[in-house]
Amino acid sequence: MSLWLHQQAHGCGHPGDSADVLSLSPLGSGELEKSPRSDPGPWEVLHRHRRSWVWNQFFVLEEYTGNEPLYVGKLHSDVDKGDGKVKYVLSGDGATSIFTIDENTGDIHATKRLDREVQAYYTLQAQAVDRLTNLPVEPRSEFVVKVQDINDNEPKFADGPYLAGVPEMSPLGTMVVQVAATDADDPTYGNSARVVYSIIHGQPYFSVEPKTGVIRTALPNMDRETRDQYVLVIQAKDMVGQMGGLSGTTSVTVTLTDVNDNPPRFSHKNYQFTVLESLPTRSLVAKIKAVDADIGSNAEMDYRIMDSDGSGVFNVSTDEDTQDGVITLLKPLDFETKSSFSLRIEATNRNIDTNFLSLGPFSDTTSVKVTVQDVDEPPVFSAPLTKMVVSEDARVGTSIGRVSAHDPDTSSNAIRYSIDRNTDLERFFNIDALSGVISTAKPLDREVNSVHNLTILAIETRESKRNPGITLVTVLDINDNAPVFATDYETLLCETTTPGQVIQTVSAVDKDEPPSGHRFYFTLAPSVAGNPNFTLRDNKDNTASVLTKRGGFLRREQPVYLLPVLITDSGSPALSSTSTLPVRVCDCDSDGVALSCGAVAYTATGLSTGALLAILSCIITLLVMVLLIVTMRRRRKQPLILEEERDIRENIVRYDDEGGGEEDTEAFDMVTLRNLNVIRDPNVRRDVTPDTPTFYHYPPASRQSFKTLPDNVVFREFIWERLKDADVDPTAPPYDSLQTYAFEGSGSVAESLSSLESLSTDSDQNYDYLNNWGPRFQKLADLYGNGDGAAVFS
Repeated sequence: MSLWLHQQAHGCGHPGDSADVLSLSPLGSGELEKSPRSDPGPWEVLHRHRRSWVWNQFFVLEEYTGNEPLYVGKLHSDVDKGDGKVKYVLSGDGATSIFTIDENTGDIHATKRLDREVQAYYTLQAQAVDRLTNLPVEPRSEFVVKVQDINDNEPKFADGPYLAGVPEMSPLGTMVVQVAATDADDPTYGNSARVVYSIIHGQPYFSVEPKTGVIRTALPNMDRETRDQYVLVIQAKDMVGQMGGLSGTTSVTVTLTDVNDNPPRFSHKNYQFTVLESLPTRSLVAKIKAVDADIGSNAEMDYRIMDSDGSGVFNVSTDEDTQDGVITLLKPLDFETKSSFSLRIEATNRNIDTNFLSLGPFSDTTSVKVTVQDVDEPPVFSAPLTKMVVSEDARVGTSIGRVSAHDPDTSSNAIRYSIDRNTDLERFFNIDALSGVISTAKPLDREVNSVHNLTILAIETRESKRNPGITLVTVLDINDNAPVFATDYETLLCETTTPGQVIQTVSAVDKDEPPSGHRFYFTLAPSVAGNPNFTLRDNKDNTASVLTKRGGFLRREQPVYLLPVLITDSGSPALSSTSTLPVRVCDCDSDGVALSCGAVAYTATGLSTGALLAILSCIITLLVMVLLIVTMRRRRKQPLILEEERDIRENIVRYDDEGGGEEDTEAFDMVTLRNLNVIRDPNVRRDVTPDTPTFYHYPPASRQSFKTLPDNVVFREFIWERLKDADVDPTAPPYDSLQTYAFEGSGSVAESLSSLESLSTDSDQNYDYLNNWGPRFQKLADLYGNGDGAAVFS
């Protein structure tokens, strides 16, 4: 048995063939059999090997656009007698979804458009089975359906668009960049994927090689300064560029990179600048610019001064950001000395390309003139620092030196001088305003201030310009201070000291500073030169030792000895002073350490440190206990009523001074109603029954006879009785208060002006004394202090 495949010829390398019949026995073995309809004679003619036919491969044209399914081929089995008992089955890659088979006839069709660039071939399996039993009647065979390519894809530039650069002034044919296009069609079949390149836009500057895609320059010496960028359009066309081929394009941006082919050039051959003579050094004078058509490092340049009539006055450098030539000042300018300068400056490229030396020198020069403008300058001292010396014993008015300044301008104005008193607060010196002579104004003391730093001001008389100068006045030392002890010595002498023992070594100091140093001489004062107790030995090194002449010193006999020491310096004239050295006799232990010194009486009553600390601790403890007891007593006296209840009081208004009137009020005080003349005690509590007794004592029997009492006493007694009744009533808290205006008070220096205290309502009263009470009573004095005022008053 064998399974036959029939292929419809459709251009699979065999255009024009009719339907071919292949016999596979079995299918897939690769062995060819003769066709049933062929004779044995012509077998060799139909042998497929001779025509290079692949027996197990179908060909389908891609991108078929017909309305009907595309016929691929036919399967047929020798078992199939045409009675419908054999059924053909197709399986594998794309079966039923792309490829279908007629189970009765074995015809294979493609139901979808195929794209070789998506999938180039499909592997299928064919089988003939019994329709009733579904058992195979032929072995399973495999074959391939290959999608035949057509030219349906244009070339594409995967890396486009391109950016490229080439140096300017490059020779003809210099390679710029290589472009490459790819075609998705089958490169092994026909010319569908064979691409050639051409330039659509970019002539005549560039060209492209058709086969390689290499772009080259087509013109020599292209100048970046004229045009620095070109945009090319490159086309790639398949079918070797023939008619009907597909094409794709890309753009190539070509930038001409810079080379140093342009020298720097100054825009002006002459520059003129004006500066003030007061311009500080290191300041900017001017900027000049040499223009270079190149860019980047090819435009970098250096400036230098080739020639100048002011050597070292100016400097020129390069501003690295702008490539400007920066001219700066190195030395101070002086219009009166030189009013203008001429410079010759050169600009040169740093990076010179030897390939372009023929274009000329890569440098340029220019002339610069700097004019100095005059300014009104302050006076200038002949020396910025003047040093002077003066003896500290110089008399007031002594001249110690002279300062000198001049006007540097051509006007040469007169100069006057003065001392900045901030540098001479105590005014030790004066200066002559015209001559500049400095003299002393006060006595000087080197020991207080040895150097005076004076600021002298030189001022133009016409323009008021000023300039400070420094003068250092050094005060020279004289021997005007006597030597004294270097410190306050306290000498301790043990009672067991033996004769000839050194008990103290003393030294001296002197505020003076002689050039050769100090030399002091020590002796005992003449009054004690022959004393039997002590002697003094000069050690010749500005120190002296005090020695004992005897032993057996006793505190009870004399606890302290005062030893006067005469100290003399080596000055001219020599000065001396007497310093007293106290020697205290002490009780010492066996090692010579003092245990107690001074008089014996102090020692008998003296206490040790531990005893003193114990006594002090007891005193502190007693004080703390007293404070605690006082605090507790004060707390017991506090009432149980609340603070806000205790403070609810009305105010009593006082008029005991001539001033604030109704605005002058103070908190209510019970004592005021009982005695207005008693000084208020702020510590008196207001929430308890007062203990103050009646201020006017009278017999109880006559208590009903109020008419016999003075008026003010009657009123106070009435208030006292009412307050007492209210205070002792426990059902009526808080306690009542009462405002009274019965008395004028006792605070006014004018006392009372009320007529109630007059002897008679008809009497004339003299108010002239109001004139002596000051301005606050002047208005009353004007009304009542004269006859007219009195008449009005009456």
